[in-house]
Amino acid sequence: MHIDHVARAPEVRVGITAVASCLPRAEVSSYDLQERVTAAAGLRLPERMFERATGIVSRRAAADGEYASTLAVRAGRTALGRAGLDPYDIDLLVFGSATRDVVEPATAHIVQAELGSRAHALDVTNACNSFVNAIDTARALILAGRARRALVVTGETPSRAVRHRPADAGQLRDAFAGYTFGDAGAAVVLEAVERGGIVDVDTETHSEHWAVGGIFGGGSRHPRGDEHTYFRGDGSELREVFEKVGTSVLDRMRRRTGLEWGDFRHILVHQVTVPYLERFVELTGVPRDRLVVTVPELGNMASATLGVQLDRVHGQLRSGDRVLFVGLGGGVSIMTMVWEKA
Repeated sequence: MHIDHVARAPEVRVGITAVASCLPRAEVSSYDLQERVTAAAGLRLPERMFERATGIVSRRAAADGEYASTLAVRAGRTALGRAGLDPYDIDLLVFGSATRDVVEPATAHIVQAELGSRAHALDVTNACNSFVNAIDTARALILAGRARRALVVTGETPSRAVRHRPADAGQLRDAFAGYTFGDAGAAVVLEAVERGGIVDVDTETHSEHWAVGGIFGGGSRHPRGDEHTYFRGDGSELREVFEKVGTSVLDRMRRRTGLEWGDFRHILVHQVTVPYLERFVELTGVPRDRLVVTVPELGNMASATLGVQLDRVHGQLRSGDRVLFVGLGGGVSIMTMVWEKA
């Protein structure tokens, strides 16, 4: 059964009041990544194949001693500073990410220990939709009266799951989607606002495709073994699923809200590769000038993608400007969120 999650109570509005992002310093070009992978595997590939196939020129990679929590803490501190808040001013901390520091406890506790707050802390995990799901979860808790002000953070280090030494061409194909990954962190502050705010949220899930791609180690199915700690998946199959079902969520959002593409100042969409983004534009009709394109220089930043994009445009937004978030995550899930700046 499908349920539309819409903010129908105008007397209670929750909005984003501060935004921040964090990028590791280290930059890895697709050329250097391909050279490293092919040298380790003893394979010969067409020149600049990684870059030509994905449109990704470079991405950022966390350094030794930098973790998912590290990037989340940096972004969180900046967001709190921009909001003029102290860590003790928040009563809910949600870490939403596809990657984490450890299996247990929740990485939110590691983030909180570094920030120095005493908020209720928890993780939300749903592949590349983790950050948007975490925003929606925090919003729901505020609307329910369970929290007053929330800090939602993400720290993504998918580069740690990249297979740099494939045994053969078959293993390289299986790992290829991982070569799109880049690391990043992002954060937002959520609290009650007098106008605007998050006005519409919708999701659609097709869980029969859960095995199309992922990192399958660390749980009860594969608790041990390095082989299960690398990202593996069929990128073309995942793209086919999104193409088949993705536009229906966007169509519903437009019918329900009465909004057209031109009504949004920006449309933030999860970006895997440049060809994938071009196909998204072709299928949906989203105007290119509404997009915030990050994938050529930063790669696929998993759930941090939309947060980094929002941080890049947030300073130019005016009261009443609308932003559409379009999340695409393995599992498979699709998500939209309409936010209006107060």
